Amino acid sequence: MQNKLIVSSSPHIHTRESTRRIMWLVIISLIPAGLSGIYIFGLSALRTIMLGITSALISELLLQILFKRKNTILDGSAFLTGLLLSYNLPANTPFWLPIAGSFFAIAIGKFVFGGLGQNIFNPALAGRAFLVASWPKYMTAFTLPAYAKGWLNYDAITQATPLALIKKGKALIDTTYLDLFLGNKSGCIGEVCILALILGAAFLFLKGYISWHIPFPYIITVGLLAYIFGPKGYFSGDWLSHILSGGLILGAFFMATDYVTSPLTRKGQVFFGIGCGLITIVIRLWGGTSEGVCYSILMMNAAAPIIDRYTKSRIYGTR
Repeated sequence: MQNKLIVSSSPHIHTRESTRRIMWLVIISLIPAGLSGIYIFGLSALRTIMLGITSALISELLLQILFKRKNTILDGSAFLTGLLLSYNLPANTPFWLPIAGSFFAIAIGKFVFGGLGQNIFNPALAGRAFLVASWPKYMTAFTLPAYAKGWLNYDAITQATPLALIKKGKALIDTTYLDLFLGNKSGCIGEVCILALILGAAFLFLKGYISWHIPFPYIITVGLLAYIFGPKGYFSGDWLSHILSGGLILGAFFMATDYVTSPLTRKGQVFFGIGCGLITIVIRLWGGTSEGVCYSILMMNAAAPIIDRYTKSRIYGTR
């Protein structure tokens, strides 16, 4: 039998990986953080997560039907956007807040740019920024862990976050580093339990979906600058509290590493991470809010194309 040479168009190298597979595995990696948030804050956290995800899925489906686009609701991208948006919210928010945020994230953060792979900014963070600008009162009403106020008690008992206390120059007297690591603190649903986030990030590292080039420079930059510019003078800052508080770990491993909105080159990714860290600590120490992760990543999203332009490899034989 004569062998035939079959010539076809690229790609010639195939892999099992696909956008759908990657999206759903990232979602799986975020499950520990979600379960921890539900355990820490109670059923109100579950309600917020479900509303955010449902709103994102319905928004994407309706927009695709309205504009006669291909139905991609099962690729996991809308689900992930709603999940991350929910993780960036306080547990005891009004029911309409995650709905409005997820709709904005899908419609404005993603759909107006052309859909998945064409958006400039991380959609979930765009949704969060919209909510902070529109309803700052609800976005800063953080509550005590559920076991401190009763599992089925939906009345909000507000408590300042560790970052808010640090910004005011107050010591974290009743909060240890172990509390910060395990999530015994107030904050957003998906950011409080550092242990759960690290487990999810380790899974993504093992799968090869993320690398150290963005998250490690990001975290190191925040810790180093927090230590240098301490409240009691140079080299007096509580750098570990800055790393373990707020949305730094969630943002560094799960949102700054977004394939679409981060640089393509390894060198560019390092610069991207350092830039995120620099902006985060500037906002935390001297800005009008105690947290800067969301805005730092969005700003660096806008800078990603120019970072790629100046860090791309030189073609052999060209100047």
